[in-house]
Amino acid sequence: MMTLESAQLAAMMGAIARRVESMRAHLNRLDAALGDGDHGTNVSAAFAAAREAIAALDQPSPSDLWLATAKAMMNRMGGASGALFGTLFFKGVAPLRGKDRLHKSDMEAALKAGLLGVKARGQAEVGDKTMVDALAPAVIAFESADDFGTGWSRAAAAARQGALSTEALIARQGRAKYLGERACGHIDPGATTIALIFEAIAEWWKETQ
Repeated sequence: MMTLESAQLAAMMGAIARRVESMRAHLNRLDAALGDGDHGTNVSAAFAAAREAIAALDQPSPSDLWLATAKAMMNRMGGASGALFGTLFFKGVAPLRGKDRLHKSDMEAALKAGLLGVKARGQAEVGDKTMVDALAPAVIAFESADDFGTGWSRAAAAARQGALSTEALIARQGRAKYLGERACGHIDPGATTIALIFEAIAEWWKETQ
């Protein structure tokens, strides 16, 4: 598969929704140490809503799918996390607009735009113990590859490593920053969700080839 069409993107989003749902309780446990303990519930509901919204679209373009996902994140997650995950997809809409099928360079542009949007909205950088710690290295890893398959695989590994790195960090942004040093020893749930997203895509890609 050298390009991604709407049908493949819809299937990819379904794979993400299933993975996040399967890890809902785990994400809630991670969030309980740093927040309200409902991150898994909220993000799984948002991706389920995105999958339903995409299924209801009539001959959607790739940008239509990305926009539907952005709206689901914002409307179903709510709060700061919903705004950030919504921004991740919403900022990726413009690079995809007008395209019927996506080349790897198109996806690179969408992911990079999403990352820049998340960093700007959350005022976060790598090392702040947020989703950016997983997202930034994932985007860089994806860009370093010559094809989709290698890109998704590298992105998944980088995102997971980035998520695990948050365990040793003191939060400088997000709700966890109010915990100070007590946040150390706990992995950020948002970063973990980013890792799950890229892992789901990488596995889906491998299974469909």
